[in-house]
Amino acid sequence: MFLCRLRTDAGTVAAVRLDDETLLDLSPIAGDDLVALLQDRGVDGLGAAVAALAASSSAVRVPVASARFDVPVPRPQKIVCVALNYVAHAEEGAQAVPTEPVIFFKPPSSLLPHGETVRNPARSSRLDFEVELAVVIGARARDVAVDGWRDIVLGYTVLNDMTARDLQLVAIEKNQPWDHSKGFDTFAPCGPYLVTADEIADPGSLDLSLTVDGVVRQSSNTRHMVFGVPELISVISAGMTLEPGDIIATGTPSGIGKVEDGGTMVATVEGVGSLVNTAAYERSVVGAPA
Repeated sequence: MFLCRLRTDAGTVAAVRLDDETLLDLSPIAGDDLVALLQDRGVDGLGAAVAALAASSSAVRVPVASARFDVPVPRPQKIVCVALNYVAHAEEGAQAVPTEPVIFFKPPSSLLPHGETVRNPARSSRLDFEVELAVVIGARARDVAVDGWRDIVLGYTVLNDMTARDLQLVAIEKNQPWDHSKGFDTFAPCGPYLVTADEIADPGSLDLSLTVDGVVRQSSNTRHMVFGVPELISVISAGMTLEPGDIIATGTPSGIGKVEDGGTMVATVEGVGSLVNTAAYERSVVGAPA
């Protein structure tokens, strides 16, 4: 099931994709909290409710082309990101391939919907894209065994790990954390859909790509991850409680690079969707730190 949240004149509503061109407004049967909705009804129960609503006279259909999407999970307690999780990406950055997951965080305030503009702050002159498969957590859990990962996965979405690369490189040189250069407002475009876990048989075998203005800049498959989704969930949850709605961004493949002012990025994960965002550079008023 492909669920989403839509912005309307009356407020934000939940919706489900009926086909590639049509969404069904779920406001007659549900609020806009997709995590709570799936926890309450489950995939089968929600599917039955969707079928009944679609057949009713009160059904409201929305064309995908004109929909105004919101982020699928608006208030995660945390966005956990994984660095250097593809060998080729580590190598292109002259970084050692990690022997255990390298973790950093983005704040929820960095989330941005499909179709909106990423805004690079004035203190940065280089904005980079990074397509990633993102996992949405569906149950409160800690110390999850590797073979128990499916029990807590609600679904998947697409996340573009935007990075002020010039500021990150300064941080790396000074042996400082990366969180600031990756955590600015709009730096976590996410969506457009929350795809329920039953739709993805194996998150470790999905093509992913990113284009800028129609030119392919990244292309790989999640089978090339150093640490797969089961291992990531197990390591991240070791001593850290994962909450429903938390997002784990699983890392990006090689091919990262700068998006120019006005460029349009399309980040795609097989079976999950395509996330489209443009880029804008704020006028520089403060130079990047030396």
